[in-house]
Amino acid sequence: MKVTEHFQKAKGKTLISFEVLPPLKGGSMQAIFNTLDALMEFKPPFIDVTYHREEFIYKKRPSGYYEKTAIRKRPGTVGICAAIMHRYGVDAVPHLICGGFSVDETENALIDLNFLGINNVLALRGDARQFEDKFVAEEHGHKYALDLVKQIQDINEGRYLDQTIQNGEPTDFCIGVAGYPEKHFESPNLATDLHYTKAKVDAGADYIVTQMFFDNQKYFDYVAECRAAGIDVPIVAGLKPLTRRYQLNSIPRKFFINIPEDLVREVMKAKDDAAVQQIGIEWCIEQSKALKKAGVPCLHLYTMGDTETSRKIASAV
Repeated sequence: MKVTEHFQKAKGKTLISFEVLPPLKGGSMQAIFNTLDALMEFKPPFIDVTYHREEFIYKKRPSGYYEKTAIRKRPGTVGICAAIMHRYGVDAVPHLICGGFSVDETENALIDLNFLGINNVLALRGDARQFEDKFVAEEHGHKYALDLVKQIQDINEGRYLDQTIQNGEPTDFCIGVAGYPEKHFESPNLATDLHYTKAKVDAGADYIVTQMFFDNQKYFDYVAECRAAGIDVPIVAGLKPLTRRYQLNSIPRKFFINIPEDLVREVMKAKDDAAVQQIGIEWCIEQSKALKKAGVPCLHLYTMGDTETSRKIASAV
């Protein structure tokens, strides 16, 4: 079932979904099952599985020179999605990113997903590599999520890259995209960010999942701005609790979002990270309850492999 069909079926009831990370290369699929086994009691309609682009490492050769080598630290997104659907009977939403893929590789990935019966994707540009100061597209790949959405919509309409293909079989992907209540860090202002978000919706995006936020008013304002801009698709609230004191600095630095003064004050008073985690959980629970009361279509928890924290939040909500 498509993500948007789950929203329609819920008839205004707020759903809860989860996002999981593929295990590190060499890890076991059992790690994913251990996470999800503990979360299935909440009956999530869908599970997101992230995708991570390749990184570069430098290997020293016997000659003394260093060789630049590309590696994928967390492979397996497509296989994990298929395993989730088979084991739990829950829809899986693979993240599809621009970084590291040519347009041909993207089309082949979409064909594979379609053959597996996976008809939801979250289309993202993806992050820059760890040691690059800006995003660099793959050769013959997409620079922007908008172009990725357009390619997915093309194949939805039976248009393939090989123009000799006549009467190509259309796919039926439900397309999600990212939204930024405090704007994408590369956008000069929110109005510009909304312009590009609307372009993705006009190109075929069916719903939006927001970046994490810690102030619900940011989400409510964002939804209002989207509606004013003519963006009328469902907007899922993405949530992640604070669990460590160092995140007061790392989250704003990495994601360019604000943390409310009240939350910062409580975290700074905490005696250790266990206390910080409890504060973060309680804050996220209150956020979730208020969002649910306001009728958001879905609360989407970024689990980051922390099953117990996700369980506590979902149980309270």
